[in-house]
Amino acid sequence: MSFSAIVKGLGRSRLCEELLLKLQQQHVLDLCGLPRLPKGLVASALAQEQHQPLLVVTATLEESGRWATQLEAMGWQTVYFYPTSEASPYEALDRESEMIWGQLQVLAELLRLRAHPQEMPLAIVTTERALQPHLPPVEAFASYCLTLEPGIELDLKTLSERLARLGYERVPLVETEGQWSRRGDIVDLFPVASELPIRLEWFGDELEKMREFDPTTQRSLDSSDKLTLTPTSFAPIILAALSDEQRLQIQPYLTAEEQALLETGTLEGSQRFLGLAFPTPASVLDYLPAQTLVVMDEPHQCLPHCDRWVDHAQEQWQAVNQPAAPLPKLHQSFETTLGQIEVFDRLFLSELAETQSGLNLASRRVPAVPHQFGKLAETIREERDRKFSVWLISAQPSRSVALLQEHDCPAQFVPNPKDFLAIDKLQEQHTPVALKYSGLAELEGFILPTFRTVVITDREFFGQHTLATPTYIRKRRRAASKQVDPNKLQPGDYVVHRNHGIGKFLKLESLTLNHETREYLLLQYADGTLRVAADQLGALSRLRTTGEGHPQLNKMTGKAWQKTKTKVRKSIKKLAVDLLKLYAQRAQQEGFSFPIDQPWQVEMEESFPYQPTPDQLKASQDVKRDMESDRPMDRLVCGDVGFGKQKLPLVPSLRPSPRANRWPCWLPPPF
Repeated sequence: MSFSAIVKGLGRSRLCEELLLKLQQQHVLDLCGLPRLPKGLVASALAQEQHQPLLVVTATLEESGRWATQLEAMGWQTVYFYPTSEASPYEALDRESEMIWGQLQVLAELLRLRAHPQEMPLAIVTTERALQPHLPPVEAFASYCLTLEPGIELDLKTLSERLARLGYERVPLVETEGQWSRRGDIVDLFPVASELPIRLEWFGDELEKMREFDPTTQRSLDSSDKLTLTPTSFAPIILAALSDEQRLQIQPYLTAEEQALLETGTLEGSQRFLGLAFPTPASVLDYLPAQTLVVMDEPHQCLPHCDRWVDHAQEQWQAVNQPAAPLPKLHQSFETTLGQIEVFDRLFLSELAETQSGLNLASRRVPAVPHQFGKLAETIREERDRKFSVWLISAQPSRSVALLQEHDCPAQFVPNPKDFLAIDKLQEQHTPVALKYSGLAELEGFILPTFRTVVITDREFFGQHTLATPTYIRKRRRAASKQVDPNKLQPGDYVVHRNHGIGKFLKLESLTLNHETREYLLLQYADGTLRVAADQLGALSRLRTTGEGHPQLNKMTGKAWQKTKTKVRKSIKKLAVDLLKLYAQRAQQEGFSFPIDQPWQVEMEESFPYQPTPDQLKASQDVKRDMESDRPMDRLVCGDVGFGKQKLPLVPSLRPSPRANRWPCWLPPPF
């Protein structure tokens, strides 16, 4: 939210009022002379002043990723990235599950926003491909969605049938999207449109509680008040809408195996039959609220990208089309898609200022050379004397302010970017305001004279660039079970039985005893075979070994395995006693307690060009906690090659200083 105050300031300007008045009258604005950062600020200011949702359409997925990253800091409560595919809609293959689930997540949120338009509007970023017809109509999609909230009445049998209809798989333990399980009156469910699974607790036929839970630890987290459950893909909706006549019509496009799968609702490549199932397929525009502001970023770049894709789709359509049963077209020209957005307020943005290309806002770069702080301070003083609003956006705001003050340029750091009263007071005094930003957006300062605004970033101060290119990566957490999964075992895998030791898995077989059929795992031992019931897998675990040779199989009738377990127990007990003595001695020793983080150290850490991983953050916090303790430090940080181990010593090594009577010594490993 670092740019919230800037967006608010732009929204209160006289020029913004005039632009909004023109937008209300003509429903279209064409602005040019704007790089990426001021594009996002101006678009956010116009939309937020009118309390409108925002849809940004770009030419490529890479540019959409950059837009989504910067919009997250511009006051939007939620920013969604709607992924699209470069593939033809007539291919006999489904899209990647991550992409489909990302689309379903956005569509579910749009359905919720249509039902509650008074809620805080959201921002969506996508490519021009999302304007092509590729979705079921809103009514058809909404009829397949299931809304769950505490207090509703729904028997578990009906819930099971609905989940099967939506394509969810019943499993013993929920680990990833599209799965559900039941234990008595508790149902665990991982919706494909959610980042975390949901635990549903029933009391009879009434849904009593809904809580998120961690799929890794299976521990419950925060409560949830409402859930929109979508299908796992669009295939069930499309196939259910096909009539009997249409099912016969698509037979020439299917293999014998695909014809058998048609009745199950899991047909691969069902997207190509969308035009048959629905006379007017929908695009993401059909799901938007009527008051949405649609932003077309660089329409002159979107045009050639769309034309190339349309040519590819036309060739694919002609190649697969059967004259006796032609498929309706699912591709449109760029001009046709532009005509469909005319029902919304439209904003066209371009960086190049060409003749007759709209209103030129005349943004220009800040004339600055990195590390030339005196010249930068002079530039800021000149803009301040012109009564321009000056903003300093930095991952090291305290240091940036101190550097400017050394060159007779006072500035003020405001820790809370939403402290609008303090920020407004400083702006009235024409004091440059420094705000902290440590995200991944690619920022570059600019001077926007039409809005009387100047923004200076770390690129102008220190020449720092963002090294990470934002792309579409859907957030997810997945558990890894240590127990034996019979569906993942391959013949020849080695397992360990609790009572019999090391054996080799041969096959999974079914046996009928006393008119009851059960699944068994057949294991090979040195003196025979052993069958283990599939519901008794708790006695088995995978064999983990670093050796290259094959392990020796134990005998079920021998005592070698018992002797091995006894020997290991004694070794573990001896090791525990030795460790207890060692740590008892260390607990009595006193070490050196280093001071806590200083402000400049925190800013230095957050100025790293790469976003730290959760494991890096945890390791760094644990090391700092050890250094602050008066106990001697004893910690080993392990990690594979290329996973950021060498960054970890840099951060805590700043704590030792002359004030702490210690100096750091960093010894990188030899290569």
